[in-house]
Amino acid sequence: MSRAKRRDRHGRGLRGPLAPPEVPISLTRSEKFDDLVREEVQRIVAPWSERLAGVEFAVEDVPRPDPDETRVPLSATREAGGTTRVVVFRRPVESRAGSSGQGERELVRLIHELVVEEVAALLGVPPEEVEP
Repeated sequence: MSRAKRRDRHGRGLRGPLAPPEVPISLTRSEKFDDLVREEVQRIVAPWSERLAGVEFAVEDVPRPDPDETRVPLSATREAGGTTRVVVFRRPVESRAGSSGQGERELVRLIHELVVEEVAALLGVPPEEVEP
């Protein structure tokens, strides 16, 4: 009977995680993106909290395919069950930010612009009024 080979060749035990789960290095790209969106939403929505009380903000990986659209949306506002929901689409935003070569700074700037535009549209004011 042959024994299955394992990666514990030298008797030191199995490897554990390189970093504890609470350290930022252990976050996935998706979790980092969620955190960036959450921070921007909290910062931008704070002055408008009364008028945006029933609005939910969410992150989805990709938008649903729409045959009428020629461009892939980066964000959208949807009405569902009497609730307004602002959605930022992670993969298209990361793709757009990554193509500029600026990395995370460009990603943060793009998320900021998307949240400001969606909030301005909901409030019916120009984006400059939401974030001067």
